[in-house]
Amino acid sequence: MPQALFDDIISRVLALSSYVRSRFIRFFEDLIYRDVSRFSGDFVTCRNPESVNGKSVSVGCTSSSTSRNLGTNHDRRHTSCLEDHSPVALELTGFFVKSALFLALAPYRISSQCVKHTQIRVETILSRVQTTLKGSSTDIGWMQRDPNMDPVKDGSGRFLELLYSIRNGEHKLPDSYVYLLIPGLFSNHGPLYFVSTKKFFSRMGLACHIAKIHSEASVEYNSWVLKQYIEEIYWGSGKRVMLLGHSKGGVDAAAALSLYWCDLKGKVAGLALVQSPYGGTPVASDMMREGQIADKETRRIMELIVCKIIKGDIRSLEDLTYEKRKQFLSQHKLPKGIPLISFRSEANVGPGVISMMSHIAHVELPKISFLGHGSRESDYEAAPIAKQVPVVVPVSAAMAVSALHLQLRYGEKSDGLVTCRDAEVPGSVVVRPNQKIDHAWMVYSSWSTNQTEADASEMCEALLTMLVELGKVKNNHAS
Repeated sequence: MPQALFDDIISRVLALSSYVRSRFIRFFEDLIYRDVSRFSGDFVTCRNPESVNGKSVSVGCTSSSTSRNLGTNHDRRHTSCLEDHSPVALELTGFFVKSALFLALAPYRISSQCVKHTQIRVETILSRVQTTLKGSSTDIGWMQRDPNMDPVKDGSGRFLELLYSIRNGEHKLPDSYVYLLIPGLFSNHGPLYFVSTKKFFSRMGLACHIAKIHSEASVEYNSWVLKQYIEEIYWGSGKRVMLLGHSKGGVDAAAALSLYWCDLKGKVAGLALVQSPYGGTPVASDMMREGQIADKETRRIMELIVCKIIKGDIRSLEDLTYEKRKQFLSQHKLPKGIPLISFRSEANVGPGVISMMSHIAHVELPKISFLGHGSRESDYEAAPIAKQVPVVVPVSAAMAVSALHLQLRYGEKSDGLVTCRDAEVPGSVVVRPNQKIDHAWMVYSSWSTNQTEADASEMCEALLTMLVELGKVKNNHAS
């Protein structure tokens, strides 16, 4: 359903509920106040007799005809109807009348409050439904619509050329830099994150490190940790650092450059953001958005998972919402002149991928010797033997289902977690590969034995090689 049509339906429902409420209240006003006001007026006039020709006359006890002919004896007897009553009786009568008025108005008050409460509840429910169905439809791609953001350049052609050369044994990545790989969210619970890529670089004689950060910490905290990590590498090696961050790792690295560029200037040579939700992600926003259906329950579940089970910080997820990213980017800009590459991809949502529920990888685990009866001392001195065990990783199908959901709901292409438009960093050179790659591909692709397509290590090398070239071009322009 188009958003404009849905908003029109909601506004009409709210107008109808307001009309029904006003008519219901007016009905009770006409029904109760009319009769009660008449009775109250008659009683008040009975309690306040007026003196006419020296006699005590009650206006409430006389009709219009008798008030015009007060000379008759019958009218005199009628107008003195309250003279025989004592003040105590009048007070008791007034008390009972007030009580009767209160009881008569009580149903009206209760009904009116119930109608108001019902209308408020209906409006609240409709607002929550509207917020839930609207989701992130107006937030996706907000950076491209912001006139203050720098445009991007397409570098996909040069990237494919470098990747082709690398797969044919031509490696151009220099050893004059230290290459720092920054993992993404939940990487602390994935011990093989970037391990294959680090080994791939080490075999070429390159200095490569994996940043030891608390991936479930906030962006602000990780930016401070990365700042110290970069300075330590620079002063220890004397080489500038090339940064490559995947997913939230790219957001953390960009935040470190934005917040601490005065300290990192001259120490960082470039930054590549791979599948990073630089503008935010609808997955985090749809889970953490306030004002939608079951927002408090969803937040409690996420706090239980992130804070209690994983021992992380809920801000690690909040910082990836559109609201937080807009707020951060409005206050902290990336430094001008630094080479930037943003890599975004699209997941394969074909039925074959969705039906394939897992990838099977092999992980090397050391063989552990245990003390037992009859064991010999020589057994304990033997070196541990590495053993390969199969590990089932059901991520490909999960990413395909998530990407299909985002495509059907918002009409946006994504890698399963980050939409293509939100991963394109303003002012960067964008790489759009022709290969279908989901968000978890950077983690498990190097385990695959399929050599027909490039793996994560080769693509990281192509990205960093391209980043070195951009740095040379900027230096030439600066000089």
